[in-house]
Amino acid sequence: MTKSTREADVAFIEALAEILNKSDLAEIAVKRDYGEDDSLDVRISRQSTVTYAPAPQAAYAAPLAVAPAAPAAPQAAAVEDPAQHPGAVTSPMVGTAYLQPEPGAQPFVTIGAQVREGQTVLIIEAMKTMNHIPAPRAGTVKRILIEDGTPVEYGAPLMIIE
Repeated sequence: MTKSTREADVAFIEALAEILNKSDLAEIAVKRDYGEDDSLDVRISRQSTVTYAPAPQAAYAAPLAVAPAAPAAPQAAAVEDPAQHPGAVTSPMVGTAYLQPEPGAQPFVTIGAQVREGQTVLIIEAMKTMNHIPAPRAGTVKRILIEDGTPVEYGAPLMIIE
């Protein structure tokens, strides 16, 4: 790398830093290619005075410290996790879950209701399409884990049918 190229790179980096300071950007990343096997990768980020990283680490550290002290607690937590329940009906997609066919209508199912395999138990709206979610098995609705109009993720537990 020649001295003039190096000086141009320094000036370029200083200009990027100035742009970062004058704008609302938090980070700028640029790659300059000078030729084969010769490039400059620059990443400039604004350093904030308040960092939030320690808070999540502390939140994760606390349960790990508690778990060895109470060996029975992890088994109880696993049983209470609705996603691990054998009768869990989970979301097959990301979307908004509705418990009734339209606002003001009767819900598809209620707690204690008997359902047959394939019966619609709720609807998930995804990309403006209403997807009917069928009961995977016949049984009784023991728990409904969501509220009407709740956003759901793929694999999220929606209800328990036993």
